[in-house]
Amino acid sequence: MFQGSIVALITPFRNGELDEDRLRGLVQFHIKNGTSAISPCGTTGESPTLSYDEHKRVIKIVIEEANGKIPVIAGTGSNSTVEALDLTRDAKENGADASLLLCPYYNRPTQQGMYLHFKEIAKKVNIPIIIYNIPSRTGVNLEPGTLARLAKDCKNIVGIKESTGSMDQTSKIIELCGKKFCVLSGDDSLTLPLMSIGARGVISVAANIVPRDTAEMTKRFLKGDTAGAKEMHYRLFPLIKALFLEINPIPLKAAMAMLKMDTGELRLPLVSMSEENHKKLRQSLKNYGLIK
Repeated sequence: MFQGSIVALITPFRNGELDEDRLRGLVQFHIKNGTSAISPCGTTGESPTLSYDEHKRVIKIVIEEANGKIPVIAGTGSNSTVEALDLTRDAKENGADASLLLCPYYNRPTQQGMYLHFKEIAKKVNIPIIIYNIPSRTGVNLEPGTLARLAKDCKNIVGIKESTGSMDQTSKIIELCGKKFCVLSGDDSLTLPLMSIGARGVISVAANIVPRDTAEMTKRFLKGDTAGAKEMHYRLFPLIKALFLEINPIPLKAAMAMLKMDTGELRLPLVSMSEENHKKLRQSLKNYGLIK
């Protein structure tokens, strides 16, 4: 279930409201284009600007539309353990296949605080849990030793979306947690390097617009075709870098608007790309062959 190309799905908006029809269409798009699983309500899904009800609604719609054809890994993290627990419980009740739980942000808990946070949720909601470690966003790094404790003590904590950008940390996680523990890249540009040391795939931003190619790269590597995977990596690499010219998901939504896949609408405090970066992004899409 947890390998290959898992899309970090955007949340589409229209006139300030959730665009439910487009959201359903995006789920069908990924079912048709070989995406391994869908992860709504993460960073790319602008979860910080969703109301509590919207957050639950997005997850419910994605689960309904997936209809068992593709696994759904619901983003249910929060810096409040009580809130994360409620979101996770609601996702399970609606039929999510797994939960993606962000490390608590802003309040910057200790390693013991994070251990108890994730343990509390894992103990009370019997759903596979993938922890999302992204220190650049949260201000805290879940250390490999803490993760190993959680994996040992909580059998439903089955993996991590590793977004530190550190090969050393990923190597240590695999060493301590074992080969059965699922490590997924949280950085598109590092997917292949991380898979080369034991990661199983990626929770991908780029898969929103190039799902088949992102899936093909991971598929080739998992089948042992390292040369083919490397070829795909270098094809995708310039596009991936363009998708991070500004903070995610600003460039992604701009790209999806150019491709007529989304309105491109963001919620404050996120704003549209600068004109200069918008031109660079458009050129990257042209170079890739996505637009003329």
